Amino acid sequence: MEIFRVVFAGLSSVLSILCFIPYFRDIFRGTTKPHRYTWFIWATLQAIVAKAMWNGGAGIAIASSVIGAVLCAAIFLLSLRYGADHITRFDTISLAGALAALAAYLFLHDPLLSVAFATLTDFMGTLPTLRKSYWEPGTETASTHLLSAGAGAAALAALGTWSLVTALYVATVTVLDSATGMIVVLRRRQQRKVAR
Repeated sequence: MEIFRVVFAGLSSVLSILCFIPYFRDIFRGTTKPHRYTWFIWATLQAIVAKAMWNGGAGIAIASSVIGAVLCAAIFLLSLRYGADHITRFDTISLAGALAALAAYLFLHDPLLSVAFATLTDFMGTLPTLRKSYWEPGTETASTHLLSAGAGAAALAALGTWSLVTALYVATVTVLDSATGMIVVLRRRQQRKVAR
């Protein structure tokens, strides 16, 4: 069973790296415009949750979270120059909600409540990108989100200990990444049909 978890942890780590390649490429091509609020929240959370998962017994399944934290931080820094310029009130409210949930997370000492607030923080931080993906699907890279969802699924398969503490955050991120990627794909198709 241990070899099974190692294989899936390795797959998760590989996908966690590969999913960022098209995103970085598209940022420098000028087609993808990352939302700075989302990437700030994601970078912060990935680092914090990796530590919480480690403390909760997730073992090597945290590799993708560590890699994700570093790469999300890099995209956040790039978003300051190449990111989306259209920041709405909804985005700012989402950021405030994410920061409030993050503050609650940092002060909680109960692992389950901490992960629940981290999950809420990620959800609130994702909302600006979900909004942008719907209205401006050409400014997101669908393959990044879909590959990231695959990395999350593999990380779940690699868990050493299954519990809400170790699985809730990763499962939620996997669902949100899947939703974002599918919104981009479907909205681009809709826009192409309308343009014909």
